[in-house]
Amino acid sequence: MNILVVSLLFPLLENPNRGIFVAHHVNDLEEAGHSVRIINPLPRMIRYAETSRSTLKGVARTPKKYSTTRHEVLSPKFIDFPDHPFPRMTLNSVARKAKWVIKNLGSWKPDIILCHTLFPSAQLALTLSKEWKIPWIGIVHGHDIDVGLQHQTTGRHIRSLAAKAGGLVCVSQSLLEKATMEQLNENILYIPCRTEVGKDWARPMKPWKGRWRKETIDILFPSDPRRLEKNFFLALQTGEELERRGWKVGITKLQHQPHDVALDRMLTADVTLITSHRESGPLTARESILCGTPVVTVNVGDMRTFLPPQWIREYDAIDLADGVEEALQHGWTHDGPSLAFCSKEEVMKAWTSLLEQHVE
Repeated sequence: MNILVVSLLFPLLENPNRGIFVAHHVNDLEEAGHSVRIINPLPRMIRYAETSRSTLKGVARTPKKYSTTRHEVLSPKFIDFPDHPFPRMTLNSVARKAKWVIKNLGSWKPDIILCHTLFPSAQLALTLSKEWKIPWIGIVHGHDIDVGLQHQTTGRHIRSLAAKAGGLVCVSQSLLEKATMEQLNENILYIPCRTEVGKDWARPMKPWKGRWRKETIDILFPSDPRRLEKNFFLALQTGEELERRGWKVGITKLQHQPHDVALDRMLTADVTLITSHRESGPLTARESILCGTPVVTVNVGDMRTFLPPQWIREYDAIDLADGVEEALQHGWTHDGPSLAFCSKEEVMKAWTSLLEQHVE
């Protein structure tokens, strides 16, 4: 079938690791035999404004049409302001791009629209679905529900868009619970992001060998430390606590690296440390496990569904340092569920079933 993917997040020419989970979804849909076109609406902004948030890197100079290594992407520009003081203006601006999108798609017409993230890109998906008289499905990755739903200006618009979707897909169990509790849609289900690292990076959980509290350990912080919600300060405090115990600690950060470089960092690290205030999965934790690197984390996202309980700690540097030493000393002793639920085969099986329900 023909599938139109609309997303506020997709790899950009200057930021190829942005929205990599959406690119993976598109690749899997194409490999399943579907014809996929991509719309990546972006806000108009000057170059300097990119510094306000790391995920905005590359947005200012992205052209309305560009090509990645595998895809042709249409990127209409809409009007938006920091912290969304005028959400209706933003939604109207996005909706007006529908005619431009239809013109540039030419004779190609989708059977269904998949919209990754809701505000404001779902307004474009809704407008296009009405124009073509086809269904659309919303996919939430965290921000729309964790932050946007409580925002004083965007909250009611996100709730309205979610209700108008033909279905709402949550990429984590924690998001599913929140979306169900908020009654955002009559058809809410859970389909995780596909998590695979490839044979070049896949490793069994490796035992740590070395002199206890006398060796150098490399801790991976799998995020951009400039993002406040990632709580890099707590990671630094944890490193300081480990050094007080005798360890020599190095902290590696992930900032706009290509995906294969990020996997290399996971492969060589001794421990991945996650201290975020909010996460949906996160994807980096599952990838780290598949690379054979233990993950010590605060209780956030879906961590409890696939990590040993002794690796999940409080928002406290001493407790997190205890978790790091626990992971190094004892390794993987967990008998809980594996990561088979987020394999490519299982994820695409769920998506095939969902698409068949909405497209006759």
